[in-house]
Amino acid sequence: MTRVLSAVAWPYANGPRHIGHVAGFGVPSDVFSRYMRMAGHDVLMVSGSDEHGTPILIAADEAGLSPQELADRNHRIIAEDLCSLGLSYDLYTRTTTRNHHAVVQEMFRGVYDNGYFVERTTYGAISPSTGRTLPDRYIEGTCPICKTPGARGDQCDTCGNQLDPADLIEPRSRINGEVPEFIETQHFFLDLPALAEALGEWLDEREATGLWRPNVIRFSQNILKDIRPRAMTRDIDWGIAVPLDGWRENPTKKLYVWFDAVIGYLSASIEWARRSGDADAWRQWWNAEDARSYYFMGKDNITFHSQIWPAELLAYDGRGSKGGQAGPYGVLNLPTEVVSSEFLTMEGRKFSSSKKVVIYVRDLLSRYQPDAFRYFVAAAGPEAQDSDFTWSEFVRRTNDELVAGWGNLVNRTASLIHKNFGEIPAAGELTDADRAVLAAAEGAFATVGDLIARHRQKAAIGEAMRAVGEVNKYVSDLEPWKLKAPDDRSRLGTILHVTAQCVADLNLVLAPFLPFSANAVDLALGGSGQIAPMPRIEEADDLDGGAGYPIITGDYTGAPRWERRPIVVGTPVHKPTPVFTKLDPAIVEEELERLGL
Repeated sequence: MTRVLSAVAWPYANGPRHIGHVAGFGVPSDVFSRYMRMAGHDVLMVSGSDEHGTPILIAADEAGLSPQELADRNHRIIAEDLCSLGLSYDLYTRTTTRNHHAVVQEMFRGVYDNGYFVERTTYGAISPSTGRTLPDRYIEGTCPICKTPGARGDQCDTCGNQLDPADLIEPRSRINGEVPEFIETQHFFLDLPALAEALGEWLDEREATGLWRPNVIRFSQNILKDIRPRAMTRDIDWGIAVPLDGWRENPTKKLYVWFDAVIGYLSASIEWARRSGDADAWRQWWNAEDARSYYFMGKDNITFHSQIWPAELLAYDGRGSKGGQAGPYGVLNLPTEVVSSEFLTMEGRKFSSSKKVVIYVRDLLSRYQPDAFRYFVAAAGPEAQDSDFTWSEFVRRTNDELVAGWGNLVNRTASLIHKNFGEIPAAGELTDADRAVLAAAEGAFATVGDLIARHRQKAAIGEAMRAVGEVNKYVSDLEPWKLKAPDDRSRLGTILHVTAQCVADLNLVLAPFLPFSANAVDLALGGSGQIAPMPRIEEADDLDGGAGYPIITGDYTGAPRWERRPIVVGTPVHKPTPVFTKLDPAIVEEELERLGL
């Protein structure tokens, strides 16, 4: 057994999340976590709502709410949506908890005490119309290095170089298009050059494993070439106070949201441990040398997970060129792998909430089955390259693959058993065809499991559905519905027993991808319908006396092992109902009209 941390990107709470967001971090992390639990590993899956920073202030003003009121509203919406999608978090929390504030401030003190924070005067971007600090990512202009338009104030995605907003050619605010004003201000900078050698050694070690996706490791190593100190405080009144005399009393100096947000992986683990009754339980995932950690996000966040967060960890541990020693949290593990997805577009367009080019998670789930969307993401999502969500492809994959392939196999298997026996029949003597199809179904455990473990989910679900096709062919070739005479009853029972075993096998193989339907299929074969444990929303008290808030949690210990479970002869099988809903092709035009396309 290995302890595995699934560290899932923190959705930003300035509004509801759309399907492009969850395609990048949500579904892939859940498929991986569910599989790893079934494979016998001790998984801790954590995340939460990212609730600090200027965009929250802007959204709150627009909504006529305080920042906390906006964060409260959107955190609940996001948590409910992620739970409805079946994402099996051990803890989904938020960054406005007192626990999180305390952990972030401890991390700051540790990095500061080890000498990796440098105080300096710099230029900050201010909105002339509001007087507020503009986040680096909310300033765009032409890259001064490669001259590509659309570079952000923190980095250029084209050449991969770190940038400062003041360096951009013709900078503009992404919020309202105005030209930012740059003023002198005092801030703490993370001394990344003092950590560059340690970062480079770590990335070289990661490259040597051959496990990281090539685009992620190349991008991560490339940004080391132009490494520079990075500001980790901001002129803003909404965030976490800097825990130093002369700073903590200043209401307009706060820690940068991206320093605060990535520490959420650690603070959520600590909160989970405290809620479990063993306050030190988190250390098994963060201090143990044999523990593994996987970070799931979209490609626009690679910098923060392969450079900024590892640098913070190295600085806290005292493993940079300035030395130092770890604080009370001990030596903290660096990421085993940064699992970054590419971007999902919609009908050929980039998602944009402001331009109404968007499909919110809640809207999608109000009309369609969550497993239909999960299947689309696994089979056609942005795993290693950008992909496009179209309603016509969503309908096609649902009808032609889920309904006609997997759903049809389940339905006719259960129907034939119910009609002819009413229970799982016994198997007689097996033929070569019987043994071959049983071997194909059982073999999917090793093939699909290996691919999921290596974050090749598109290939994994392709292999699972190929096995589904083999079982469908077996049934079609043998035509058990034609075996009606008394002399054929033993053979009929054998074929249906073999088919039922194959369906049970493939249901487990598909369970990480399709947890809702996995429970429905298990019920159809006379099971308890509990093979894919589901998350739940709980109203939780703040552990340190703050206001309560909803969390996502769950008990996932009941998940079956990743291996064949022999079906039980005599288990009653009732008349089944369809597991998947076939979609009317007319919905394509309806949905496009709803989007104004």
